[in-house]
Amino acid sequence: MSNVILMDFYADWCGPCKMQDPILEEMEKKFEGKVEFKKIDVDANQELAIKYTVHAIPTLILEKDGKVFKRYTGVTRASVLEQDINAALE
Repeated sequence: MSNVILMDFYADWCGPCKMQDPILEEMEKKFEGKVEFKKIDVDANQELAIKYTVHAIPTLILEKDGKVFKRYTGVTRASVLEQDINAALE
């Protein structure tokens, strides 16, 4: 299994973050066992948000083998995520 992680930087008060949730849930089901999904509340994890230079939310970061493979800011469509996750898994 490759080491692919999708990190979701969000906040409970963020409207667009709530719009992103069902898309991420769909991706979690589709890539179960292949990709690790992490939800990171920027209010509770400010150090991590700073480490990844998250300036806006939602921000999604797709990591492969410990390196940033792709980064998204704003609500990201399922088709875009699916294509990039498949590329990361290759």
